[in-house]
Formats: sequence, structure tokens, C-alpha cells
Amino acid sequence: MRFIHEQQELPVPEGVKVNIKSRQVTVEGPRGKLYKDLSHLAVCFSTPTKNKILIEMHHGSRKAIAALRTVRTIINNMIIGVTKGFKYKMRYVYAHFPINVNLDKNKETGLYEVEIRNFLGEKLVRRVTMRPGVEVVASQNQKDQIELSGNDLENVSQCAADIQQICRVRNKDIRKFLDGLYVSERGNIMEQVFQAKFIDRNTSKGVPASLLSQVHD
Repeated sequence: MRFIHEQQELPVPEGVKVNIKSRQVTVEGPRGKLYKDLSHLAVCFSTPTKNKILIEMHHGSRKAIAALRTVRTIINNMIIGVTKGFKYKMRYVYAHFPINVNLDKNKETGLYEVEIRNFLGEKLVRRVTMRPGVEVVASQNQKDQIELSGNDLENVSQCAADIQQICRVRNKDIRKFLDGLYVSERGNIMEQVFQAKFIDRNTSKGVPASLLSQVHD
């Protein structure tokens, strides 16, 4: 089945400039500038008013129409990034061998690097290089926690995923060996309000809240 016409509207807040040319989107705001190439999607952009973007598609299939909402979400996340920014918090979880994490910035590339040692007592040194625009620091008010921040949600979340994935437990029962680095909170930089992932202590998603009590304070 084909849809004759579908559209999505996106409001643009004050202080943000959105420039779209040949389906290449550039968003500028107080925190910086972001760019995204959406030329592979058959969507049409228009600006009926100064503070509104209209995303349209004609004669699209159900799967193609779903791309409209995806495009709207991508641009909306770019707007949030250049106004509020994104921040992820990650906690070290270990039962016996304390995880040692060193943070450094490469002077040549300008990218932050995360070095993880003593994971499950292993001598292997794990290193993760952050993506451009992502900063990582150790939390000042919380032991065994790091904070990743940046304007690009895709880069910040992918860096958090890279850190979590490099600490996967192999050849052991993952129900028992829960050591690793996990995302505990996420939100915006400007608004110091975060969504706690471990509100429900009986949840089975992510890391159980009871496991966090094993972290040595």
C-alpha cells in the first residue's frame, strides 16, 4: 500500500539556526554546530514559517513513511545537542577485583581515551578511543563513575556502548559474573536532571540495583 502524502512538523526554538541544502542538514546553536547527511532518504524539506520545518514524502510505502519520523527525531536530537547537550554516566561494577580506569587526552588527535585495567583480574589492558566531540571525565561526587558528554547524541551513546562492550565477560556464566562498566544515568548537560535507570530495584533490565551496592565506596 502506498500513502499519497505524509508529513511531519518540527518546531525550531529561538537561538537555533537550521540550514538544509540537498538534504544535508546543518544545525547551529549556543553549544556549537552539528552536521548530518540525509541525502539517502527520499524526503522533502520546507520551511513554511521561520521557526518550523516541514518534512514531507509522497507515494511512500509503509517502511518509507517510517523514515519521516526517523528524520524528524534525528534533527530534533541535533537541536537538543546544540542547546542542552547530552551526558551519560557510567558506573564500575565489580565483586572482587576492583576495576581501574585511567582517562587521558591524545595530544596528536585531540580525542579522549579510556584505559581499563584489572577487569576480572586480567592483565589485559583495554583501551577505547572516544569519538570526536565527546569528553569523558571522572565524577567528582561519586566514586567509581565516569561521565561522557557532548553535543552529538549518536557519538556520546556509541562511546558508552563501546566502553560497555569491551568489558563483556567471556567464557563464564554472565548471570554470576556481572562485572563491567554500565550506563547508570543519562540526560542533558544544561539540565542537571537525569533519568535513573535503577529506580525499580526488582527490575531485570540492565544491571540489577542490588549489584550496585557491591561497588566499594
